[in-house]
Amino acid sequence: MIIDLFVFALGLVIGSFLNVCIHRMPQGESVVAPSSYCPKCKQKIVWYDNIPLVSFLLLGGRCRACKTRISFRYPVVELASGLIWYASWVGHGPSLIFLITVAFLSILLAISLIDLETGLIPDRLSLPGMVLGLILSFFYPMLHQSSIALTGFLKSLIGLLAGGGLIYITGLAGNWIFQRESMGGGDVKLLAMVGSFLGWEKVLLTFFAAPFFALPFALYQRWVKKEEIIPYGPFLSLAAAVQFYYGDILWRYFLVS
Repeated sequence: MIIDLFVFALGLVIGSFLNVCIHRMPQGESVVAPSSYCPKCKQKIVWYDNIPLVSFLLLGGRCRACKTRISFRYPVVELASGLIWYASWVGHGPSLIFLITVAFLSILLAISLIDLETGLIPDRLSLPGMVLGLILSFFYPMLHQSSIALTGFLKSLIGLLAGGGLIYITGLAGNWIFQRESMGGGDVKLLAMVGSFLGWEKVLLTFFAAPFFALPFALYQRWVKKEEIIPYGPFLSLAAAVQFYYGDILWRYFLVS
């Protein structure tokens, strides 16, 4: 029980770091220095005002110095990260697949929030994510249901190429149909990264599942907010997370059907 709470708390801390990445990466800033500061007044945040979840509640969701409201994104990301770490620990315990799970889902979480806020997917997350997926697939080929390191790596590479290729071709077709950019390069790199972790079968399912997750939001944007462009990264990420857990079951279902 104590270890479970420690892992949850560690996940909260990682969530706090993800918030730094979400805020700074789109601006091209370092995520290491300077230390945390208020985006409004630029005042340095002291350690006791920077405790994940707790400080937000104690401060009433406002900066101590300038009283500006703190975005609810901060506690939401911290809590989501804590739950990801806790659920992964309960499901896998101290193992390499636990570390792979939290790494993959944490990257997807950060990418989703950055895309929602800015419409951008930073290469600083997706490109290292591709490399990480390839390396982990070599050292843990069971990620692709194999016991052979080279097979795991090749399946990861094929998944990377398949994921990026699917979105790239879709984007070209969309550009031709709508006579404007329909799919950003960030989406291409994101699905390539997803493919490096999931392989070609699951990335194919991710590609086809994402539009169904995006449809309600797209209808809301179109008919309520009167906007036609939507951030697609969060829905690719959600579909990828589902396939990470249930892709094998779904793939076997479709093969049998």
